[in-house]
Amino acid sequence: MITAKPNADITQNLNKSTRALRTKNALIGWSFVVIATIMICWFYFYPMVHALIMSFQSGTGTNLTFVGLDNYKRLFQDPTFIAAVKNTVIFLLVQVPVMILLALVFSVLLNDKTLKFKGFFRTAIFLPAVTSLVAYSVIFKYLFGLDGILNIMLMKTSLISEPIQWLTDPFWAKVAIIIAITWRWTGYNMIFYLSSLQNIDPSIYEAAKIDGASPIQQFFKITIPMLKPIILFTSITSTIGTLQLFDEVMNITGGGPGNSTITISQYIYNISFKYTPDFGYAATVSYAIVIMIVFFSIIQFKVAGDKK
Repeated sequence: MITAKPNADITQNLNKSTRALRTKNALIGWSFVVIATIMICWFYFYPMVHALIMSFQSGTGTNLTFVGLDNYKRLFQDPTFIAAVKNTVIFLLVQVPVMILLALVFSVLLNDKTLKFKGFFRTAIFLPAVTSLVAYSVIFKYLFGLDGILNIMLMKTSLISEPIQWLTDPFWAKVAIIIAITWRWTGYNMIFYLSSLQNIDPSIYEAAKIDGASPIQQFFKITIPMLKPIILFTSITSTIGTLQLFDEVMNITGGGPGNSTITISQYIYNISFKYTPDFGYAATVSYAIVIMIVFFSIIQFKVAGDKK
């Protein structure tokens, strides 16, 4: 018993030191978590909640008063908002499927081990995704001008007899915006598919070749099913990005001609800064985007058959 007491004291001291060390490590860890949590709440959740509260207010500038659901009722009677929703949905339904398909095709072609200069082609297709939004929008504005390079090339090749009114015709203005968005974001989505393709076991394709499957059959029967989670992810992110479309429309067409290309995000900007400021109604329109994002995301999950 006499010799056991010092051992018990040593064990007790070790336990105290261990607990103190654990407490210290926990405090250090929680300090990082708490700081990050406060920053996220302050810069993300607080503006979201404040915008929701503001959507029930109306007034000029910051002189806002509560008006209940009047702003939400106003949405359905606002012709500019309805036009913005129609334009945004058209961009979404046309551009996103085309972009996803092109990204899939490019990723499959550039995943071919026998292809030379793969690095160059991958960089060239992805490069638009890292260019400045404003810079490339201004360049496209000049490309699609009445006397722009595109019209000059089409006329020299005798594909058209007179210049196309890319920026002043409602239909062609939408086409110009869709081309610009597709050019920028196809390479971005291609990188996701390309990285996923490189994780697929090549023996699957070899077995398919032995069974006599053509490249097209391999694409639809192997590649598409294997990339289903990534396709769903890129479809949702592309949908969110298109519903928030602003830079291209603002810099290429300015929303014209006659609001034929105006988007919801540009309308929010106009309400907040271009016209007489009505931040309450602008917040209401912004939450309309949130509702649309949730709606289209649910549809995509249902179409993809993802029960999770």
